[in-house]
Amino acid sequence: MKNKLKVFRIIKNLTQEQLADKLNVSRQTVIAIESGKYLPSLGLAFKIATFFKVNIENIFIYNQQEE
Repeated sequence: MKNKLKVFRIIKNLTQEQLADKLNVSRQTVIAIESGKYLPSLGLAFKIATFFKVNIENIFIYNQQEE
């Protein structure tokens, strides 16, 4: 699953560390999500979308063909 987390983070002018602090996760988690190596839990995905005040689909792009 692809995502635009890095784009949204840069628009808000946040470092990975700052975003991690706001989401109560580690910086490594933010790095892993941005690089596509880690899929966040549904709860964390909603927390991220809520933080950026967008729908979850604006950040996380589901591609059925990748399965």
